[in-house]
Order: sequence, then structure tokens, then C-alpha cells
Amino acid sequence: MVIRRDLVVVGASAGGVEALRDLVRGLPADFPAAVLAVLHMPPSARSQLPEILARASDLPVRPARHGDLIEPGTVTVAVPDRHLVVVGRRIALPRGPRENGHRPAVDVLFRSAARSAGPRAVGVVLSGALDDGTAGMVALRARGGVGIAQFPGDALYPSMPLHALEVGGAEHTAPVAEIPALLGRLLAEEVDVTGVEPASELMKTEVAMAELDGDAYDGEDRPGTPSGFGCPSCHGALFAIDEGGMQRYRCRVGHAWSPEALAEEQAQALEGALWMALRGLEERAALSLAMGRRAEERGHAHSALRFRARHREATDAAALLRRLLHRGELSAEALPDELGEG
Repeated sequence: MVIRRDLVVVGASAGGVEALRDLVRGLPADFPAAVLAVLHMPPSARSQLPEILARASDLPVRPARHGDLIEPGTVTVAVPDRHLVVVGRRIALPRGPRENGHRPAVDVLFRSAARSAGPRAVGVVLSGALDDGTAGMVALRARGGVGIAQFPGDALYPSMPLHALEVGGAEHTAPVAEIPALLGRLLAEEVDVTGVEPASELMKTEVAMAELDGDAYDGEDRPGTPSGFGCPSCHGALFAIDEGGMQRYRCRVGHAWSPEALAEEQAQALEGALWMALRGLEERAALSLAMGRRAEERGHAHSALRFRARHREATDAAALLRRLLHRGELSAEALPDELGEG
């Protein structure tokens, strides 16, 4: 069986507004595919992205609405705090668990496009930090879709495109100004879909989790194997999933993490814990100082000496934490020298 591709899914993050604008600027008015785009955004802000893209595009640009048909020759943009999900030939906007701390998430869009469209879909990863979109690219290619990554040297933030190429296996890379012509060639190709694998149970389950489908949560099994790590979002157990040469993580309620995003979130959690520890040490130092002065006033020399020692220990430890936080060196390699200074 031979088909033609008719769905383009695009993901971007930091630096993505400029890249998306340049991409849609190059799409002709008779573009034969539907374009669905996710840009990571704060949950509470109203997105101006449809208006920004509409000013640059010859195609109609609209914010996503639940239940809308996916129409060729249109650009549909994700809205804040809702995943953009492909369900057959329509759009769904569930408020499912965040992936890599984001909702909407690039991986959710790509994975749902892989499930519903498979070889009819093209995935495009544009500028962004960390490795969002990589798991979605793996899923898309597993279903016969094709992947494009913005040429990293052309991206304001090259990490997402780099991971899409190196780990996700995207077949093509180009500066964003050249991607419209590349899409035109890919959409014009006739694609033999004989032998394309159906969506896996893992893929179906993960999309169902994004849709908050109760059946995906009620089963006894969870995707993956216990990893020994905790979920930064809900502190539940994370399960490791190996797919297409990439290991990633998902918890029981569906929060999902790629390796780079999980490491970054853990670093943020560690910094938060250090600030809490610093606060506790500063309070201990202040209390010890006050209690020591009171003991001296009452003539309790032994107690005053003990409180002065506690004050000195707390201030020394607080100084160490302040140096670590100031320098941002929270790795194990940085700790021995710092600890030795006290």
C-alpha cells in the first residue's frame, strides 16, 4: 500500500518563537498537510503565538480547540496548560500529566501523531533546551514517520535538535529557512507502508495516560521496570522505559521524564534542599547566639561556651553552603575541597 504524508507535527521550546515564525513564513498557501505545533509555555499566560505566526504565514493559523478536525493547509497551535493530542483525524486537549515538567509537551504531540498517523506524519524539532521531543521522535520513527531536526548551528538553543538527531534518529537536518522546501519534498513522496508496525501497547498506554484514560491507570502493570528513582513532580516511584535505544522514565500517575530533563529537575530539587538547609543553619546560628548571650548575662559560663560553639559550627556550615550556592558547584567533585576549608 502506498500513501502520501499529510501531517506535520512541530515541537519547540527556548528560541522556538523565532524558529516557528521562520518555518511558517516559508510554507506556501497550497501546503498539502496539516501543521500542529507545540511550544512550551507557562500554564497561566495567554499565548500570543497564533497571532505572531498568523502575521508571518500565508496559511490560516488558529489556536487548538478540542474536537476540531485536522485540516490540510492549516496551522494549529497548542494552548497553555493543555496537551495537544492527535486522535484519528481530530484534536483533543486533555489536561493529563506533565512530561518533562511541561503541559503542553512536545513528546505527547509526537507520540499521539505516531499512534494515529504513523507513516503519514513528519516530526520537526526546533530550537530548545534539554532533550524534549526526543522520546516523541523515537515513537514517530518506530511507526514509519520521518524526522527533521533544525540544524543545531542554526538554532538559538541547539540541545533539542541535537538530541533529536543523535538519540531520536531524525533522518534530516536543515536550517529552519530550508525546512519548508524539505517538507515539500517529503510530502510529495509516495510512501510504501507495507510492513509498518502497528502502534505498540506501550505507545497506546502512554497516549492514554496523557488523555487521562482511566483504563491506562487501573491496570496492574506499569510501563517499564522500577528504576529506584523518585518522580520530581509527585515523589512516586519512577519506572525506566527502554525504547529505540533511549532510556526514559514515567511514574505511576503518568509524569514522564527524559534523561536530561530528569537530571535538570533533580539539580533544581537539590538546590532547593540546600536553600532550606541554609535557612535552618542561619536560624540555628541566630538562636545559639541569642541563647549564649543570655547565658553569659546570667553567669552560666558552661552553657555560654556550649552555645558559642554551636553558633560557630552553624555559621561555618552556612558559609560553606553559601559558597556552593554562589558558585553553582553542587557536584560531588566540588564538595571535598569545600568541606576541607572549614
